[in-house]
Amino acid sequence: MTTEPALPDAGSLHADDPGATAPEAIVPDETGDPRHFRSPVSFVRRGSRLQGRRQQAWDELSDRFVIDVPRAEADTSVDPDYVFDAAAEFGRTAPLVVEIGSGLGEAVTHAAEQNPDKNYLAVEVYLPGLAQTLQRIGQKELTNVRVVQANAPEVLTTMLPAGSVDEVWVFFPDPWHKTRHHKRRMVKDEFAELVARVLVPGGIWRLATDWSDYAVQMREVLDASARFENLHTGELAGEDSPLTRVNREGLEKKAPVNDVDTRGGWAPRFEGRILTSFENKAHQAGRLIFDLTYRKA
Repeated sequence: MTTEPALPDAGSLHADDPGATAPEAIVPDETGDPRHFRSPVSFVRRGSRLQGRRQQAWDELSDRFVIDVPRAEADTSVDPDYVFDAAAEFGRTAPLVVEIGSGLGEAVTHAAEQNPDKNYLAVEVYLPGLAQTLQRIGQKELTNVRVVQANAPEVLTTMLPAGSVDEVWVFFPDPWHKTRHHKRRMVKDEFAELVARVLVPGGIWRLATDWSDYAVQMREVLDASARFENLHTGELAGEDSPLTRVNREGLEKKAPVNDVDTRGGWAPRFEGRILTSFENKAHQAGRLIFDLTYRKA
């Protein structure tokens, strides 16, 4: 029996993990062409070797379920002239849900199984994670999921047509704890503009994180955007706020402070998100989960 090494979900791939390769600094493209914009990448590179059942799943299912995008430069880049045709790829017209950083595919394949009337696109940079997703697709005999190995900003900038996506999910992205690395966090002003670009009018952006300072950053970015409205403004505030509890109980290895979150705006846990192995580890470590849900205005 072949033993496969465990692969963390995308949200657990921290930049300061031992053995991680820090992404190189990237500067704006000198041509000024928005299709070639550059920014610091929000992930660290990991090994891409496939073994055992993952390799078997890739060999058997990649031709059918992996989007073979033309590359511009690196193996996670997308040629800016390539545009994804969901109707042609899925063989039907249906609401499209895109998960950015799909990890091992637990959330996206569960949702696809529960909602056969929707199409799902899993965006991930780690090949073993994509192979694990293919394995789940095969086990569940799904036909409404496609996966792509690609850098998310490029997917949102050129690969997906404007106004073509009904929901975007960003669950447990790398928190990049160190202050000097916060610029590499995925959810910031320019990323919000890209998400707004691909969403249909009234489209939904769902987010979740298990780190309070990143949750606050997400809330600040989206509340400040004219492109989005919080579907839970003022909810889970004060004594009901998970942020208040983190502050008072000194969770996340912080010193306790009596700061009350009077703003709130946190969403109830998204019932369509299965409890993944990563989220379960966060609970076991005593961290709280912050959900946010916004609608494109």
